[in-house]
Amino acid sequence: MSCDCKHAVPGTGGETYIPMSERTGNESTVYFTRDLSAEGLRKIFERVNAGITGKVGIKLHTGEQNGPNIIPRPWVQNLIETDLPDATIVETNTFYEGDRYTTEQHRKTLEVNGWTFCPVDIMDEDGVTTFPVKGGKWFTEMHMGKNLANYDSLFVLTHFKGHAMGGFGGSAKNIGIGCADGRIGKKEIHQREGSNDMWSIATEELMERIVESAKATVDHFGEHITFVNVLRNMSVSCDCEGTAAAPVVTPNIGIVASTDILAADQASVDLVYALSEADHHDLVERMESRHGLRQLTYMKELGMGNDRYKLVDIDNGDAEILAADAVANVVPFEE
Repeated sequence: MSCDCKHAVPGTGGETYIPMSERTGNESTVYFTRDLSAEGLRKIFERVNAGITGKVGIKLHTGEQNGPNIIPRPWVQNLIETDLPDATIVETNTFYEGDRYTTEQHRKTLEVNGWTFCPVDIMDEDGVTTFPVKGGKWFTEMHMGKNLANYDSLFVLTHFKGHAMGGFGGSAKNIGIGCADGRIGKKEIHQREGSNDMWSIATEELMERIVESAKATVDHFGEHITFVNVLRNMSVSCDCEGTAAAPVVTPNIGIVASTDILAADQASVDLVYALSEADHHDLVERMESRHGLRQLTYMKELGMGNDRYKLVDIDNGDAEILAADAVANVVPFEE
C-alpha cells in the first residue's frame, strides 16, 4: 500500500550519468563474460549461485508472442537441465492488455514462445500477497503475485535492454515490475491514484517506485537471491513490445552476474556507456531521456548494494578489469 504522507521528488538527476570516479562507498564483485552462449550463461551462473537453494524460482521475462530479442530458450533450457533441474520459471500477468494480460492469454503466449520445457508459475494466477517495503517513501508494502512466497530462492535472469518508460530494464525492473501482480501492484507503480491515465507516473517517481518494489523482493529472499544480466540484442524497447520493438543498433557485450543487484545493474549501464558514442547513442538517449539512471542512485540510497565494484573477467583466468570509465580499453566488445 502507499504511504499516506506526500513527498516531493527532489532533483535527483536521473538523466545524469555518474562516472566511477565520482562514486563513493564500498565495492562489490561483478563477474563478466563475453561468451554469449548457453555455456557462457552456465559458467557465470556458477560464480553467483551459492545461495540458490531449496525451491528455486527463475524470474525471467518470457516476452510477448514471437518477440525477437528475449534470452534464447535453448540457453535457459540447458541451464535448467544441467544446474537447476527442479527450478520453475516465474512470471506475473501484465497491467496492460496484450498477449499476457490474463492467465489464459499468458499461457498461450508461453506456448507460442516455446517456454514449454519446464514448469512456469504465473504467480498471480491465484491472487496476491504483500511484501513489506522497508524505508520506502512511496510504499509501505507491495502487492506481489501470491505464489512468490512459495519459493526459497530466486534467480533473477534478466535480458538487459532499453525500456519505454524505465529508460532501461535491468534486474531491478525485472523484479520491481515483474514480481508485482498485474492488477494491483503494477497499478500502484504506474498509475497515480485518481488518474485515468494508466501511465501517469514517470521519470524520477516511477524509478523510485520500481526500486521500492524490487527492494521488497530482495529483502524477502535475503542471501537467497542472485542476479544475471544478459547484454545481447539490446533494443531501446522492452521485450513487452514484442515484434514492435525498435531495431537493435547497440552491439552485443556479454553477460554480467553478481549477488548485489545495484552492482549488477550499474556494471551493465557502465558497459553500455563504455561503448563508442556511435554504438551507444540510442540506448544512452533512452536511459537519460526517461531519467532511468535514478534507478541506480535510489537503490544506493535505500542500501540495496554498491555502485562501485570490481569487474572480474572469467574468460581470462579471473582477471580483474578496470571498471566503468576505463573498461572499454580492455574489453573487446563483440559486434
